[in-house]
Amino acid sequence: MKPFSLAIVGLPYPNKHGPDRRFEAAICTPGEAIEFRPEPKNPHDRWAVAVFSCRGIQIGYVTAEKSQWIGGMIREGREMAIVWQGLTNNTGWVRVAFDGEVPDLPPQRAAPEPQDDSGFYPDPVYDDD
Repeated sequence: MKPFSLAIVGLPYPNKHGPDRRFEAAICTPGEAIEFRPEPKNPHDRWAVAVFSCRGIQIGYVTAEKSQWIGGMIREGREMAIVWQGLTNNTGWVRVAFDGEVPDLPPQRAAPEPQDDSGFYPDPVYDDD
């Protein structure tokens, strides 16, 4: 199976102990190791899979659409390599590879140029012809 990206949700919610999830996600660097931990006793979703940084701080959860499948892979003992990919708004992204594969990070997009919102719009300059 080829490596793929997986969305991580729940970043805006606080952790019971330790740093805020969003803060922890913001200090993760691309390529940093990530850990998945199934939560079968989670009162909201018995298939929930929590996501933890390499520092052991919870970042969020695997989406509900993928958590049952990922949890099944963990229960089967499939070897998984998971690395932090990046952060967009309130969604984190990880890269996952199975069975000894190494997760490759996709090329980073250049940040968009900031828009000028100063309110200054110069008059056009025309050539003297």
